[in-house]
Amino acid sequence: MADKQFYKNLRPFKGTLIELLGDDTYFVDVPKSWHVVVVDLLNSTSAVNAGNHHQVNLTATGAIISVLNAIRKVKRSNEIPYFFGGDGATFIVPSSLLNKIIHVLENYRIHIKRKIDLVLRVGEIPVSKLIESEVQLKIAKHRLTDKLSIPIVLGDGLKVAENMIKSSFKEEETTAFDETLLNLEGMECRWDQILPDQQQTKVVCLLLDASLEKDQRNVYKKVLAQMDEEFGKFENRQPIKSNNLKLDPNPTKVWEEMKIRLTSTIWMYFFKSWLKSNFGRIYLNLTSSGKQYLSQIEQLSHTFMLDGMINTVFTAEQKSIDRFIAFLDEMERDKKLIYGIHVTHASVMSCYVLDRRTTHSHFVDGTEGGYTSAAKMFKIKKKGLSN
Repeated sequence: MADKQFYKNLRPFKGTLIELLGDDTYFVDVPKSWHVVVVDLLNSTSAVNAGNHHQVNLTATGAIISVLNAIRKVKRSNEIPYFFGGDGATFIVPSSLLNKIIHVLENYRIHIKRKIDLVLRVGEIPVSKLIESEVQLKIAKHRLTDKLSIPIVLGDGLKVAENMIKSSFKEEETTAFDETLLNLEGMECRWDQILPDQQQTKVVCLLLDASLEKDQRNVYKKVLAQMDEEFGKFENRQPIKSNNLKLDPNPTKVWEEMKIRLTSTIWMYFFKSWLKSNFGRIYLNLTSSGKQYLSQIEQLSHTFMLDGMINTVFTAEQKSIDRFIAFLDEMERDKKLIYGIHVTHASVMSCYVLDRRTTHSHFVDGTEGGYTSAAKMFKIKKKGLSN
């Protein structure tokens, strides 16, 4: 039982992320009995280029929702670390939940193939196998905001797991789909593009990887310190602000949500959701519970991850971005890191809402490809180094 509750029992670090990275005693080894589960969309760049960025984000969000709803049904409360990647997700899970989670995700993979003809890669690697490969997988829990604690991972364990799963993946013929196993309760994606506070401000999607595993703490501390200097503290560069949130009344958005969330078209669901998108602004702007929900979205938005790499979405002015890129270029020339960056005009958000008062999470990406576009630049650089 103690092993199953390993992550839940970690106490969140309440200082700054730089302070957390400054003391490795806060990081502990992930138990050898746990497993890394990876869900990744095959050819996501092509899907984004074809204009299906919204479907890509919804598919990644749906993978997380499928898993969280599955473990919510387990008798004893569970908490597992997970990471949203724009075109996929990564989970670290105890062995007692592994079969259930894989079964749910395989079924979700079939659903996605049937409904929108995208291919999800699903796989798992035991943590013990990663340790045998002589990579680290250390984790801490960090209180990012007053309402959101996130996992912080050091070591190359998750990157190695992802590469192993991707390289060994073979698309199999679609097997029988179990409609009763699909549970995407809480999936919502009804927000319009979220513009920054000021007209001259941009939205930045950044992927950044330290060149050497042993240098991760120092490299990431230096990068985060530079971000604080150029863009202000974390809360100041957050792309999600309650005053900028507007529901999108476009019926296409509701249709795409329904297409992934449900196994078949239900017109009553479509019309109810469309009405909520059109008249929800009254609830959000004129009721105390609506205003509270908006303010909580800022606190519960996933805009920063450290899963061995930095993955983050933030806002900045172009002149500050240019200085930051010059800083990253210098570190890249010194072979300290590799990065991919995508600068765009707005952010997008997909959501998991079980209860607007207490239980909701929001997954943030940039427009025009977001993380996927940043990853394209990152992969080109990575490939150049290996040649």
